[in-house]
Parts: sequence; C-alpha cells; structure tokens
Amino acid sequence: MMTTGLKTTCKTAFKTAAVLLAVFSLSACGDATPRSTGARHDAAPHQGVGASQYAQGGWKAGDRTSWEQHLKARAQYGQNDYSRMPNQ
Repeated sequence: MMTTGLKTTCKTAFKTAAVLLAVFSLSACGDATPRSTGARHDAAPHQGVGASQYAQGGWKAGDRTSWEQHLKARAQYGQNDYSRMPNQ
C-alpha cells in the first residue's frame, strides 16, 4: 500500500515539474518590451532631411510656412475624399 501512495506522489510531482518546465520555457518566447518610449524629435519636421527624391516640389527645407501650406493642401485635396467626389 505504501508503494502505491509513493508512486502517486512521484507521478504528481513529475507532472507538476513538467508543467512548470513548460511554463518557464514558453515564457521566454514572449515579446520583448521596447526600450525606448515614443518617437525621437531631433529636429523640427519642417527642417527636412536634405535632398530627397520624395520631397514635393515647391517646398524648401527650413521654410515652416511653406511646410504648413503643403500639409494643408495635402489634407484638403489629397486625403479628403469628399472634395474629390463629383457634384451630383
């Protein structure tokens, strides 16, 4: 009778150890927390990045008024679907 109790205890201990091993080994597979918080702001956006093939014509780096005008025009004409719809 004692061996049956000992076997049950060993089986339970083995199952517990196996579950703990699985939990600890799978916990290493999670996402890493980001080290930096938020975006870096080294310079103002209207300063530009220098010569770029993606820069829109008519805008000069460092010209804040021109930057704001281009953003307003893009928001109004490029991203506003209602302004592009034909009048019915």
